[in-house]
Amino acid sequence: MDGFLFQASVYLAAAVIAVPIAARLGLGSVLGYLLAGIIIGPVLHLVAATEDLRHFAEFGVVMMLFIIGLELEPRALWDMRHRLVGLGGSQILLTMFAVMAAAMAMGLSWPTALACGMVFALSSTAIVLQTLSEKGLMQSSGGRSAFSVLLTQDIAVIPMLVVLPLLAVETTASLGPDGSIQRPVAEAADVHHGLSLVEGLPGWGVALVTLAAVALIILAGIYGARPLFRHINSARLPEMFTAVALLIVVGIAFLMELVGLSPALGTFLAGVVLANSEFRHQLESDIEPFKGLLLGLFFITVGAGIDIGAFMREPMTILGLALGLIVVKGAILHGLALAFRLRRRGRLLFTLSLAQAGEFGFVLISFALQLNIFTEALGQRLLLVVALSMLITPLLFILYDRASRQIDEARDAQPADKVEADGPIIIAGIGRFGQIVNRLVQSSGYKTVVIDHDMQTIELMRRFGYRGFFGDPTRPELLHAAGIKDAKVLVAGLDDPKSTTKLVRFARRMREDVFIVARAHDRTHVYELYQAGADKIVREMFDSSLRAGRYVLEEVGMTEYEAAIAQETFYHHDRETVRELAQLWDPNIPSAKNEAYIKRAQELEKELETALYTALAEQKNDAA
Repeated sequence: MDGFLFQASVYLAAAVIAVPIAARLGLGSVLGYLLAGIIIGPVLHLVAATEDLRHFAEFGVVMMLFIIGLELEPRALWDMRHRLVGLGGSQILLTMFAVMAAAMAMGLSWPTALACGMVFALSSTAIVLQTLSEKGLMQSSGGRSAFSVLLTQDIAVIPMLVVLPLLAVETTASLGPDGSIQRPVAEAADVHHGLSLVEGLPGWGVALVTLAAVALIILAGIYGARPLFRHINSARLPEMFTAVALLIVVGIAFLMELVGLSPALGTFLAGVVLANSEFRHQLESDIEPFKGLLLGLFFITVGAGIDIGAFMREPMTILGLALGLIVVKGAILHGLALAFRLRRRGRLLFTLSLAQAGEFGFVLISFALQLNIFTEALGQRLLLVVALSMLITPLLFILYDRASRQIDEARDAQPADKVEADGPIIIAGIGRFGQIVNRLVQSSGYKTVVIDHDMQTIELMRRFGYRGFFGDPTRPELLHAAGIKDAKVLVAGLDDPKSTTKLVRFARRMREDVFIVARAHDRTHVYELYQAGADKIVREMFDSSLRAGRYVLEEVGMTEYEAAIAQETFYHHDRETVRELAQLWDPNIPSAKNEAYIKRAQELEKELETALYTALAEQKNDAA
């Protein structure tokens, strides 16, 4: 059973079954895809050779870099130049020569060892960026640094592909009968078949054609995108937007292959050019489904392509090489993170996320095999090491998650500052919420005692002239030191909802009369804080959402006064609604299964419509 429909059914079924299970277990979608590939490939032998399918699935990586480019403005890319050249370039060179030295120590010739260094200097763009996006770590210092290195690696693939044929000449040279050096030109020739705009051109010609292709992408993005999308919009067919989005990605990838550049690099550049376009969100939404499916397919083919038989013949050797690679790269990455002054958490993420080999390693190994730089046995061993290191990567992210929690615990275990201030108002948590409260209260002439468990936030606050103390506000001794026994108001503004509820419950037990203003994450958190004893509860997005809704009503036809009446009516009704529903809310029953809660919520929603209609009608009667 090797028909197309059967193969497609197997791949989709494997993804549908394995990925949700892996996600539920906290392993991440990438590891789920890899395990699904291993099961349907080398374990059950349900799918045939995956090499051709993998080349197709690599378009997921191309599309991913296009979307990342859409999210980066050219100015942001320029700001990254130091990390691209310094951090990324140093990582590639140091890793390449470290692996080369190790390979030569194992008896390989220097050209073969250098080729091994190139293969292992690269990391997995697909796995790392996908996992960073899933975990919300792309905007962290470690995530941005990892992205800079990955982008540099994608660019470095181009000169690596240029250098490999030169290594083939060195590797395959032999002595002839007369003692002269003979080089098999046919084997060292370019192995790329098909259309090419640079084949047979001199070096300066290749450079000109390459620059022209890059300039064409930039100019087309600046001057051609708007007319093209206006033309497509005139057709009033949504599928045409999807078609043009795919055309942009596929067309640029094809152009990059014609001039010998990386398709991923070309589409990334196009994304950066279009980042300031009003069509960027439309492009992103059209490409996103294809990117997700193709990336998943790519990971499945990686898992399905693992040669279990070759691994079982020398498991300890392959595993030792994979772990050795991770240790060596990790040591280099950690050193660079220290040199570039990444903080502890960012340093950990940067080190663990990039310690594997990458999908471009498959491309370089395949190229090197065709050039006879690697023997068949060495190439198969390197393929296994690359695949196994990629398979280990999700486990490294799990290690990062656990180590991060330990960092948080160690940070919380640090001795708290001695609170040397008093005031009628205690503000626990000085993040986005607490900052505004503190500025308003202090500017109005009242003294505050500010406590936060994030030392970086406290230090930043002190630099701007505000006094604060480091420590965990949920710890009884610190709350006592802050003056909870004499305070009039406690503002519970911590970022973590569970910590906020814990603080409110503890403060209420200590003081029945202290007035507690608490920050709530959502409506469910409101109910928890209500039961814990908070006096006033402020939902994070409630007031800003009300203001946005008022602007909408003004824009669609209401006067400013009518919109203000609607806003005020909604505000008071919602507060009463929350108070009433809090009596029906049960923490042991999900709201979706609490029939009494659902019934009353529906009744109150109808009452809201009546209240708004009545308020607006009365306003019109008064105006008349």
